[in-house]
Amino acid sequence: MKPARIAVICVAAVAAIGLAFVVRAMGSSGKPVAVASAAAPEAVPMAKVLVAARDLKPGQRLTEADLDWKDWPVAEVNPAFITDGSVPLPKPPTPAEAEEAAKDVKKGAKDDQTVEGADKPKGAVAAVTRAATEMATGGAKADYVGSVVREPILAGEPIVPRKIVRAGDSGYLAAYLEPGMRAMAIRVSVETAAGGFILPGDRVDVLLTRQTTLSNIAGATQESKFASSTVMRNVKVLAIDQTTRAAEDEQAVVGATATLELGPQDAEALALAKSEGDLSLVLRSYADTEGPSGRVAPPPRQNAVVRVYRGGEAETVVVQ
Repeated sequence: MKPARIAVICVAAVAAIGLAFVVRAMGSSGKPVAVASAAAPEAVPMAKVLVAARDLKPGQRLTEADLDWKDWPVAEVNPAFITDGSVPLPKPPTPAEAEEAAKDVKKGAKDDQTVEGADKPKGAVAAVTRAATEMATGGAKADYVGSVVREPILAGEPIVPRKIVRAGDSGYLAAYLEPGMRAMAIRVSVETAAGGFILPGDRVDVLLTRQTTLSNIAGATQESKFASSTVMRNVKVLAIDQTTRAAEDEQAVVGATATLELGPQDAEALALAKSEGDLSLVLRSYADTEGPSGRVAPPPRQNAVVRVYRGGEAETVVVQ
């Protein structure tokens, strides 16, 4: 090997050793080495929203199995949604703040301007909506069990107040009625309503007690007598007075009226029976509610045969 090449190799080796010492010295200086790292994505806050567990039809009464909680981004929670209250939502404004926000919009202010405080919802439209639906958000699932569906709700769709009718709300009875059925009230008392043990949801028979007067052939009035018959059977009690659902620990409800669920023709028959005499409700057993429901056909009238004597001759007359 030529001396010049040997010299070049030696110089390169010395330079490499020197560079290694320099790097080692920089690493042991105690200064932190900056390492670029990607920022971790910020967790999106989620809220529990009440949704339909299955497709719901109008007139259907909600049960525990029809409802479910679903995770929903807080930023996308509509003020009309029903939440469990575990995650705080933006505080709704007071009516005065909502009115002030509406004035700002009319003046051309930006819709996303904060209304008197950073914790208030943005926008006049959102402010008014939140104020109007504040009472509907939050609560337990059990608070909505027993409500009646007013409009179709698809599986996974959030439950909103305008699509259901809760017990006590206006329109509840109309939504609770089965399609094609009617609600009719009759006057009752403790004596004619099984001592007050008839509760909303029970099945009853309706008895009619009326007074009949007989007259003889000569037209003279004889003694009156009372007759009783069943005019309705196995009909559902919708309400006692304005109570549509008895409390869990309530065993009796005393009221002045009972609202029954009837078909259109059954309602006509019951209205006629009300004018003929006194009505009483007879409570049916839970084990005896599978039979037919509605009016009972009146028993066939028996024709009476009367023998009339005229001038010593007998004549038979059929009285219907």
